[in-house]
Amino acid sequence: MKKAIVYDYLQIIVGAAFVGLSFNIFLLPSRIAAGGVSGISTILYELFQFNPAYVQWLINIPLLILGVLLVGRDFSMKTLVGTFFVPFVIWLTADLQLSVDNPLLSSIYGGILLGIGLGIVYRGNGSTGGTALIAQLVKKYTGLSSGFSQLFVDGVVVIASAFVFNFELALYALMSIYVTSKVIDFVQLRTSPTKLVMIITDQEEKVQAIIKDEINRGLTKIRSIGGYSNEEKTMILCVVEQSEAIYFKKLLLQHEPTSFVIFLNASEILGRGFSIARYDEGMK
Repeated sequence: MKKAIVYDYLQIIVGAAFVGLSFNIFLLPSRIAAGGVSGISTILYELFQFNPAYVQWLINIPLLILGVLLVGRDFSMKTLVGTFFVPFVIWLTADLQLSVDNPLLSSIYGGILLGIGLGIVYRGNGSTGGTALIAQLVKKYTGLSSGFSQLFVDGVVVIASAFVFNFELALYALMSIYVTSKVIDFVQLRTSPTKLVMIITDQEEKVQAIIKDEINRGLTKIRSIGGYSNEEKTMILCVVEQSEAIYFKKLLLQHEPTSFVIFLNASEILGRGFSIARYDEGMK
C-alpha cells in the first residue's frame, strides 16, 4: 500500500513537471491560452505582465479549498502537491531559453506535452488544481471522461482569449485543448497495441485449436443466435498482441475463411499476460 501511495505522488510530481514545461516552452511564448488557470495566467500576463507562477498559485487556493470540501482529504492532499509543483516548475524554468514561437507548432506540441502531464497526474489520482480540479469534479458527478470534462470547462477561457489576443490564436488554443483532451484519455487508458478478436463461427473446435496451439492465448466462448439464419453459433472472444493479430488473421484466412471475424482496438487489458499484469508482477 505504501509503495502504491509513493508511486501516486511520484506520478503527480512528474506529470506536474510536464505541465509546467509545456506552459513555458510552448504555450506562453506563443500567447496560447489553452484553457485552465494556465490560460488565465497567460491572459493576465499579456494584459498586466503579472508573473504566471504567482497568478496560478493565488487562483488555486480557493479552488483547493473547494476540493477539500467536495472531494475529500486524500484527493486534496495529492492536488496540493500538483498545485504547488506546476507553478514551481513554471517559476523555476522561467528563464529557459528553449521556446517555440510558431503558434501552430506550439498548439500541437504544447497540447501533447500538457496532455501527457495531466494524464500522468490523473493516473496518480491527483490534479494540478485550477480548472483541472473542476474537470475532475465534472467527471466525478457526470461520468464524463477526464478529457471531455477538461475540454468542457476550458471553453470559457478560450473565448476570453479571443478578445484579449485575436480570433486566430483562440483557434490555436482550441486545437491545443483538443489535442490535450485526446492525449489525456490515451495516457489514462494506457492504450496498448492489443486487439480484441471476435469470431462468430460454426467451426468452434477448429478455431479454438488455432488459438490455443498456434498463438497460445486464452479464449471465451459465448453461445449466440444468428439474426439472419436464426441458427445457433459460437462467438469466441480472444485478446492478442498486435503482432499476434497479424499472424492470427493469416491463420484464420487459411484454415477457417468462413468465420465472421472482427478485430477491435483494446484500450486497456487487465489480466495475466498483458501490460498491467507484467507491471503488477514487477511491483511484487
